[in-house]
Amino acid sequence: MTKKLPIITIGKRKTAIARAVISPGSGMVRINKIPLEIYQPELARMKIMEPLLLAGDLWKQVDIDVKVKGGGVMGQAEAARMSIARGLLRWFKSSRLKKIFLSYDRSMLVGDPRRKEMKKFGGPGARRRRQKSYR
Repeated sequence: MTKKLPIITIGKRKTAIARAVISPGSGMVRINKIPLEIYQPELARMKIMEPLLLAGDLWKQVDIDVKVKGGGVMGQAEAARMSIARGLLRWFKSSRLKKIFLSYDRSMLVGDPRRKEMKKFGGPGARRRRQKSYR
């Protein structure tokens, strides 16, 4: 019997970066060393659970350990979600699973390139300028 090596996958959303380590196990999912069952806020937990629910019982064969940093709460949740979905795909090598993920939400596997626009001179923000008064 050959031992399967862990798989490391990355997910990004805005400025949040998540790194998931997937190894053989019994279905433990931890986000920054916190079990997914008690992860707060609840909306972020539901977002992270989406790929697990879509995969059915497959994820109960592996342990998933995610480390997330940067960004806000929902950005981190979406980055973790992407890294988990990509990791499950690489671990199980299932085209059926890929079709399920893509039909549910494409951003689960494909990154979103949008970033914050840089502030420029002559105004308080990226696009806004100081008003001119001619009177």
